[in-house]
Amino acid sequence: MNEKIRALFPITKNYAYLNSAAVAPLPTISIEAVNRQLRDVSENGSLNFNQWIDTKSRARGIIAQMLKVKPEQIAFMRNTSDGLSTIANGLNWRSGDNIVSFAKEFPANFHAWRRIRDAFGVELRLCPERDGRIDLDEFIELIDGNTRLVSISAVQYGSGFRADLERIGRAARAVDALFVVDIIQAFGTTALDLEAQMVDAAAGASHKWLCAPEGCGILYLSDRARERIEPTLVGWISVGEPWDFEDNEQKYKPNALAWETGTGTASLFYGLEQSVKLLDESGVGNIQRHLEELSNYLCELLAGKNYEIVSSRAKSEKSQIVCIKHLGGVSPAEIAKRLERENIIVSPRNDRIRIAPHFFNNQEDIEKLVEVLP
Repeated sequence: MNEKIRALFPITKNYAYLNSAAVAPLPTISIEAVNRQLRDVSENGSLNFNQWIDTKSRARGIIAQMLKVKPEQIAFMRNTSDGLSTIANGLNWRSGDNIVSFAKEFPANFHAWRRIRDAFGVELRLCPERDGRIDLDEFIELIDGNTRLVSISAVQYGSGFRADLERIGRAARAVDALFVVDIIQAFGTTALDLEAQMVDAAAGASHKWLCAPEGCGILYLSDRARERIEPTLVGWISVGEPWDFEDNEQKYKPNALAWETGTGTASLFYGLEQSVKLLDESGVGNIQRHLEELSNYLCELLAGKNYEIVSSRAKSEKSQIVCIKHLGGVSPAEIAKRLERENIIVSPRNDRIRIAPHFFNNQEDIEKLVEVLP
């Protein structure tokens, strides 16, 4: 977006790094923050413990603001899988229930529901992919009066397809089903308003588009979801007054904070705070526009090359992720290796090459990629 942002990411000096859908590099301000907290522990032990908690709370507040939800509706987990699994395990499943999802979800958004299918005999209905897209008419037709939960990724890891969350949310709400969204490939690059989009619960993590340290998972539970989902993994800070060590029978917190079991990785939250603050101050809307320009530019440069653009380029469906296939049969793994030798980093995903620029990338990175593509 500008050179000041690019300068915060040392990786840009050596690589055309187009792989933030896998792991995003960290800005220097986040590394400095992590190191600052670790030095504090080394020099002062627990004396500044309250500062660690305050930092975590500020990070929670920024995340809630970006998702347009309340801070107490956000809990920190280890990763996206933990968030989705705790949703699945906390519901009271009944015979005859069904779950609606997409056949090519990232496995984190499959195995949570697979276990429920196998343990309780719940039907798992999976909508197929159609030419790199999800046909939302076909997807919504799978929802019926026995649907207890609908789950989808806001942006698909393997195609970049961006779902119309509000449309799906309305369909789920019409049959009183919970709508659960994996936001990891959207949060940080795509404007989200979870309440307006009728999302009941969401899970994501820090190490992709948030450009933050790995290990900070994010769970969102709306008030509606909290009424239906029970915390199944709890600990000493899950209760209303965790510092009252004498009262072991006190109630669990009435919101998502009941899902936080104990002390966490304080240093990582220092990095998380700086990363999400940078994104928020840059403006997710501005980031989204910048990435749309870069992805459009990429697709223009690919015209006439020996590649098929798998990702939908429809205005309402495209995202910052562009997936392509070589028409001559060169494997994605081989293409990725060739690019890496030229310090261009992308990911092979299934039968595709996934190209995933972020706000620190520029047109020169895209030009270098297209020039080197076999």
